Amino acid sequence: MNWSINTPEGTRDRLFAECRERRQVQGRLTELFARRGYAEVMTPELEFYDLLLQAGTPMPQEQMLKLIDRSGKIMVMRPDSTTPIARVAATKLSTVPLPQRLYYDQTVFRASREHRGGSTEIAQCGVELIGASGRKADLEMVAMAVDALRSCGVERFHVELGHVGFFRELTARVDMSEDTVERMRALIEEKNFAALGDLLEPYAGQSACLPLRRLTHLFGGAEVLQEAERLSGGSEAVEYLKGLYAELETAGYGAYIRFDLGLVHQIDYYTGVVFRGYVEGAGDAVLSGGRYDHLVGALGRSAQATGFAVDVDAVAACLPGVAVSAVETLIHFEAGELARALSAVDSREAGSCELSPCRTLESTLRLAREKGAVQVLVLEDGKERMVQL
Repeated sequence: MNWSINTPEGTRDRLFAECRERRQVQGRLTELFARRGYAEVMTPELEFYDLLLQAGTPMPQEQMLKLIDRSGKIMVMRPDSTTPIARVAATKLSTVPLPQRLYYDQTVFRASREHRGGSTEIAQCGVELIGASGRKADLEMVAMAVDALRSCGVERFHVELGHVGFFRELTARVDMSEDTVERMRALIEEKNFAALGDLLEPYAGQSACLPLRRLTHLFGGAEVLQEAERLSGGSEAVEYLKGLYAELETAGYGAYIRFDLGLVHQIDYYTGVVFRGYVEGAGDAVLSGGRYDHLVGALGRSAQATGFAVDVDAVAACLPGVAVSAVETLIHFEAGELARALSAVDSREAGSCELSPCRTLESTLRLAREKGAVQVLVLEDGKERMVQL
C-alpha cells in the first residue's frame, strides 16, 4: 500500500532559519509588553466548548477544532486567546484589582477552509488591558500596536482605526431588518461595492443610505473623518476618533495611523474602537484588535477591556531572513576530555561549532568535510591542536 508521510492540512514543519525568525519576533514583542507593565499568562490549549458559547464568541463553530473528553463533553483547541484570558480574569484573578495588564505568547488553532491554504496553527503574541475604559486606555492600546510592529523591525506599516459605533449609528436611522443589516455588514467588510449598492437600492430615500453606500470607500488618512462627518451629519464615533488621532499625532504616532470606517467585522463582539495593522509584503492584516466591553462580564466579572493580537509568522515573513550559522569547527575529543570539549563549544558562537561523535580522528575529518567545516579541534592527553581542512 502506497502512502506518504505528511503533516495534517493547515500545518507544516518549520526548520532552522524560520524558527529563529519566529523566536526573534516573539522575543521583541514580549520584551515590549513586559516593559510596559504587562504580565504573562498562559492558558490551556484545550477549552470547553461551552465556555465559547457562554462568552458569545463571534467565531463560527466550523472554524473550531473539536474533541470529546472521557465524560463526553465537547472541547475545542484554543481558537483564540482573548476568551480564555477573559475567563482567567473573571475567575483566577477575580480578587486582583483592576485594571489588569496581561500578555500572552501562544498558538491558536483554527480550521481553515478546505484547499484554501490557510494555517490551522497560528502563533500569536498579544495583550489584553482588562478593567480600563475611555480614551486613555484606547490611546495606550493603539500606541502599543504601533510600537509592537515597530519593535519587530518592519519599516513600512500602518495601523487602521475604525469604530463600530459609526455603523450602528447609521443603521439605527434606516428601517431595515436585522438580517438585512447583517448581510450589509458582511458586504461592507468584504468591500463588495456592487452588491452593497444593490442591497441598499430599496432604501435610497432614507437619509443614512448615502453614508452606508459610501462606507466601503471611507478609508485613508485623516480626511476620511471629515467626509464621514459631512455624510452622516454628525457622529459621536467620528468625534471620538478625531480626538484619538489628535492625541496620537501629538505623541508622534500620526504617520502610522490610517482610518477605515468600513471595519465592521464581528460587530456584536466589539463595542468601540477597532483596529488592524498592515505591513508591506503581507497579504492580509498582521495585527487585529479593539475594544470588547462585554466579554469578561459574560464570564462573571464586570470589566471593560481592549486588546490586540499579532500574527507572529506573518510579521516574520516580512523581515529580512535570519542567517543560520554554518558549522565551522568540529571538536574531536578523546577519553577524559569531555569537560574541555563542552567548554570549547560553549565559548564559540552558537551553531558554529559542534562535537564529533566519531571514534577516530579520520572519521571526524571525513564528517567535517561533509558538513563544510573548515577546521577540527583535537583534544587529547590534556593537549589541543587545530587541523585545518
